Amino acid sequence: MAKLRCSDYGFECDFVVEGDIESVITQFGNHTNEEHGIDYSKEAIMQIILRKS
Repeated sequence: MAKLRCSDYGFECDFVVEGDIESVITQFGNHTNEEHGIDYSKEAIMQIILRKS
């Protein structure tokens, strides 16, 4: 299981996603792209998850 919060990465945003890694990568990537205009690659999001562990 993985969990990411926008607020942990400098955004003033309440978005939180939790679940299996693939789902978190997809949902967090879609959210940051659509809401914040930042297009993180799947690899970049995986690195965020790995650093957090």
